[in-house]
Amino acid sequence: MLLINANIVTMADKNINNGYIWINGGKIVQLGDMSKLNISDENTIDLRGKTAYPGFIDAHSHIGLFENGLGFEGDDGNEDTEPVTPHLRALDAVNTFDLCFSEAREAGITSVVVSPGSSNPIAGNVCAIKTDGVIIDDMVIKSPIAMKFALGENPKISFHSKSQAPATRMATASLIRESLEKAKKYMQLKEQAAQDDECDEPEYDAKCEALIPLLKREIKAHIHAHRADDILTAIRICREFGLEFVLIHCTDGHLLADTLAKIDAKVICGPIIGTRSKPELINATMQNPAILNKHGVKLAIATDHPELPADMLAISAGLAVREGLPFEAALKAITIDAAKICDIDNRVGSLEPGKDADIVVFGQNPLSLEAKPDMVIINGKIAVRRQ
Repeated sequence: MLLINANIVTMADKNINNGYIWINGGKIVQLGDMSKLNISDENTIDLRGKTAYPGFIDAHSHIGLFENGLGFEGDDGNEDTEPVTPHLRALDAVNTFDLCFSEAREAGITSVVVSPGSSNPIAGNVCAIKTDGVIIDDMVIKSPIAMKFALGENPKISFHSKSQAPATRMATASLIRESLEKAKKYMQLKEQAAQDDECDEPEYDAKCEALIPLLKREIKAHIHAHRADDILTAIRICREFGLEFVLIHCTDGHLLADTLAKIDAKVICGPIIGTRSKPELINATMQNPAILNKHGVKLAIATDHPELPADMLAISAGLAVREGLPFEAALKAITIDAAKICDIDNRVGSLEPGKDADIVVFGQNPLSLEAKPDMVIINGKIAVRRQ
């Protein structure tokens, strides 16, 4: 496939005012100025007057885990029968036939980061997948990309009603520390056994095994935290165990912007649109991304689908612009910065040779209320095309 006469916003080194993108084998092979085009392709598409962007990335979602209109039968995001479940994988519960995948594609979203819910202090593995496909294994960009943790009200609400810990923020933090310490000792025993024939390997523990990549900093902790004290608890625990982490929601981030900037924290904001439906959202403001960005905090914007429908991602970024976030920063927050924060930027997030051919084409400002993509390409194939 050859796209010609397009304005190209690469989200990489530089943009191209009138250029081409050559796609082969699902990858971007070459792109550049039309004056330098020296190849031909029988499948050539003229995008004159249109602009090509990297496919949008929803950096925090539960798409396919909480299915629309199905109630309990479609609710597979929270295993709230026990508080610590790091051995669970979001990948095993995603229903790719969820209608929301097609709605996400039609809105220009080509990749989603799917996470277990926030009922559990430790909830399980997070995965990144494409929005086009049927067989989940063929849609995977990377799994796992992170381990999901949750602080604040949700774990308390989930387990207090069962007369089970955690019923307080103290217990939530304690359960996380206890699990990480146990996994750390388990990992050390395994390493000793590998080096010394006289040392026995510890008995297999699925929960500890799942936490080893986190302790080795091979994946990050994605930590659900709204309130300022929960954000600081997340930072404290991650420092204790030397974990790389991303703050999910970070609703009170604007109150801690200096602190977050000093430690080079990574933040996924959202949902931007919503009500202050619980006490820990009392300080919620649409200005949160703008304030964090002004202080130099790297951030992504997400929908937290189904909390906010996935197809509201670009509108969310547009509202952040209305509240002071620079346009380019907002676009980065749903493309390259989202990819970098989620460790999938080797494949998606920008238009560069060697990366997946995930492209969204607009004839207008992509963050405006009336914008709909004219074309969405995923893995080099047209997934959406509007006449």
